[in-house]
Amino acid sequence: MAKKEKTMLFRVLAVPVRAFMHSVARFEIIDREKLPKSGPVIIAPNHYSEVDPLVTAVTIWESGRAPRFMAKAGLFKVFGLGWLLRHLDMIPVERDSKRASANPVAQAEHIVEKGFAVVVYPEGSLTREPNLWPMRGKTGAARLALTGKIPVYPLVHWGTQDLMPRYGKLKIFGRRARITLKFGEPVDLSEFYDKPINSELLTKATTKIMTDISDLLGSVRGETPPAKIWDPSENEQTETGKF
Repeated sequence: MAKKEKTMLFRVLAVPVRAFMHSVARFEIIDREKLPKSGPVIIAPNHYSEVDPLVTAVTIWESGRAPRFMAKAGLFKVFGLGWLLRHLDMIPVERDSKRASANPVAQAEHIVEKGFAVVVYPEGSLTREPNLWPMRGKTGAARLALTGKIPVYPLVHWGTQDLMPRYGKLKIFGRRARITLKFGEPVDLSEFYDKPINSELLTKATTKIMTDISDLLGSVRGETPPAKIWDPSENEQTETGKF
């Protein structure tokens, strides 16, 4: 792990965050050694609770890396918060279509240059799948990975629903939730390298990422994941907001 990753600001913030998270949950991290100790990586977790980013951040930190997240570009303009995001080297995401068109290339170059471990939730929002299996992913993670040839490592968790149910309230009293997390092997996207990046290619790469995440989650849950990745549009669901 490059020393520049765990800056003093990261270390200062990690103290209260870790203390709080360990006071409300017990973490079991499986195969943490699979996460490279240095170099650019994309970490792709499953997503079914609003507290997932904290769970993920603590896990990555305790696995030897400093987690960077994608954040809306507008947040970087908020007084105080913008300073914090910039000094933590979080990655701005443009929502404006004209600016966003060139964003993946710049983002990929930045990740590779800095050697960051960046968290990208492929689903984009909390899964709509009734039993908390992953749903259809968006193409952002695949686009970044293929643009910069950055390896994608799945990271799954199970038990977070006992700490904070999907669209529920955080449970800070009573017995600590037991959360099991597991890192997977990097997703093999080599068949997509050096090809024109278009919607068809990105869809296929994204499906492969989501399949690997589902299979890894199945190994943690001790269950067989659904044969088909859940698609909200096929089940009369919106992809954001409570349901």
